[in-house]
Amino acid sequence: MPLPLLLPAIAAAVVLALLLAVFSLGAFARQARGTPSSALPVADPAASNATPVDTLIGPMLAEHAGETGMVLLDGDLEAFAVRARSARAAGRSLDLQYYIWANDLTGRLLISEVLDAADRGVRVRLLLDDVNAQGQDRALRALDDHPNIAVRLFNPARNRRRGLRRGLELVLRIVRTTRRMHNKVWIADGRIAVIGGRNIGDKYFDAAATSTFRDLDVAAIGAAVEQASAIFDRFWNSDAVVPMAVLHRRHGNLRGARRGLARLSKHGRSQPYLDRVAADPSVQALLSGHAPIHWTETATVVSDPPDKGFGQASESWMIQAIGPHLVSASSSLEIISPYFIPGVAGSAALLDLAGRGVKVSILTNSLAATDVAAVHGAYARYRKRLVAGGVQLFELRPYKRRRRVGIFGTSSASLHTKAFTVDDGLGFIGSMNFDPRSIRLNTEMGLLFQSLGLVRQIRAVFATETAPDRSYRLALQDGRLLWHGGGTAAAVVNREPMAGCLRRAIAAIAALLPIESQL
Repeated sequence: MPLPLLLPAIAAAVVLALLLAVFSLGAFARQARGTPSSALPVADPAASNATPVDTLIGPMLAEHAGETGMVLLDGDLEAFAVRARSARAAGRSLDLQYYIWANDLTGRLLISEVLDAADRGVRVRLLLDDVNAQGQDRALRALDDHPNIAVRLFNPARNRRRGLRRGLELVLRIVRTTRRMHNKVWIADGRIAVIGGRNIGDKYFDAAATSTFRDLDVAAIGAAVEQASAIFDRFWNSDAVVPMAVLHRRHGNLRGARRGLARLSKHGRSQPYLDRVAADPSVQALLSGHAPIHWTETATVVSDPPDKGFGQASESWMIQAIGPHLVSASSSLEIISPYFIPGVAGSAALLDLAGRGVKVSILTNSLAATDVAAVHGAYARYRKRLVAGGVQLFELRPYKRRRRVGIFGTSSASLHTKAFTVDDGLGFIGSMNFDPRSIRLNTEMGLLFQSLGLVRQIRAVFATETAPDRSYRLALQDGRLLWHGGGTAAAVVNREPMAGCLRRAIAAIAALLPIESQL
């Protein structure tokens, strides 16, 4: 066949293969949907079927009908312990939705708590994004074999084994593959919901031997929990979600999984962590109802619809939901985002606020601190314009002075918090980064609220993390960027501080390539 005819024929074949792959996977997902289910109703605290969580939470809600109670989970140990202890207290249900559930120390310790709850008769629904569940099919299938545990995956690959077929599938459905479920929520008995930026894994709970992530969650009770449960149900029953049993028909080794988890609890590496969790007074206060709780009538759980995984929903749903609140700022706007790519429109909105006298401050990772150098390269294109327009930019240093060293010796941290505050009373904590991937590709969720007390806490975190010993403050001098930080008057001119040659190269290349929409 002549070359002028061969090339169009090849292109047509590729397009046809892509369309067939997308259609085939879409049809498979729709046919493979599991039996629909919904959140179990809560019980009256005085009823015979009331759980310990009902007994604890019910009386507080009776005094705050229609309101949401919120507690900021700033500490890593605290965040782990609330999840572990709520699982121990649960007597009815655990609905768990995560982008990453790592097969490491804290990931397995929490799986052990979940399995113990299921053994007591608690219904467990575990929903994970497939891209980070790869390689864990055997363990997930073992859990799914438990009569009280159901495991489902969001936007899964049909071919489960690594190899040519799986690679070909991912290539043929590349557009769909990039769409991930980034939501993070832990719901116990329909009474307590932990919402925020933390995945499940050592880096998020101060158990890593190397670097850790700096993050925030909110433990919520009341009206917001009902909203979170309804959102979970929408995802659980959506066409984008497939049961583990359909994807991997072989039964797992639940007995073997139990033996492995039993050994883990006796391992010396687990004990220091569990001891510190057990001794944490803030967790005891929270779960006994004695922690200070911020109550509000205006708290809303916002989330992208699950159809975004098919590209069938509005790509900018979340930014449409929170954007009006951001631009409503009259005195201050503080944004914390580990991956920050404002884009042309976002930059214009921030500059407009700054031009109107609003104090706009952004905290993100420095190149040396980030775990995704390519994202930093795209962000770097906007820095000079933002700083010149009056926006304050702070970049977290890779090694910050912490009040304590991590349990296993680490003293370095990377920013992972996704939050913002508007003026003195409006706040948001969730999973959404201020970048194109979160806006257009991933599904995201978070808690939007009005609370003077909780906003003050978040702003205190912002002030601590942007102090000179923790972050660099960017400035312009004669058109050149300067990094002020380290607690001294020293500045680094035209050079990303503490970043190696490889990171600089990756960031520089990313800044030149037309890939911003995928970052």
